[in-house]
Amino acid sequence: MNTVKYIYNGGLAFSEEKDMQRLSKYAKEGWILESSAFMGFVYKLRKGNPTDLVYNLDYRMDADDEYFSYFQEAGWKLVCSFGNQIYIFAAPVGTKPIYSDSSSLVEKYEQEKSKMGTYALPFLIATLVFFLAPMLGFGTLLPLWLDKTLFIFGMISLIPLIFTGLPFIGYVLRLKRINKK
Repeated sequence: MNTVKYIYNGGLAFSEEKDMQRLSKYAKEGWILESSAFMGFVYKLRKGNPTDLVYNLDYRMDADDEYFSYFQEAGWKLVCSFGNQIYIFAAPVGTKPIYSDSSSLVEKYEQEKSKMGTYALPFLIATLVFFLAPMLGFGTLLPLWLDKTLFIFGMISLIPLIFTGLPFIGYVLRLKRINKK
């Protein structure tokens, strides 16, 4: 019998609530979140006793003992973290949510949006420069090898742009939804 199961993370910027609900559903079936794997893209579940748990996620760059004791006193147990800045907590069903009002949610996602925007901006600028320079006529002034090199650098800079720009967009959209309520 298999005692470990891996499930994909739907992308925290876009499906945080769905992922937490899915983890709760798995816990009811006896698959309890143990850790994250593959750079946070996958959740590792271990077979155990079916349990009614709710999961909640929080972002904190420099978490200290006071931060963790606050959640522990509120009934939340740390389950795992991604890169020491994203934390998943679990608690029995009925425990008061970590973020119970929209202003604290806005603050949580504003910080993440700002961080992702700061990371994404240089890659956006680099990608635009590398791709647009040849397209705007500079390509005719450049040797073919340099034109191709710019294209390659553009493709390379596109990768980190996707991994920072998409979460930025996700947090912007999430904040719009929260502010509409």
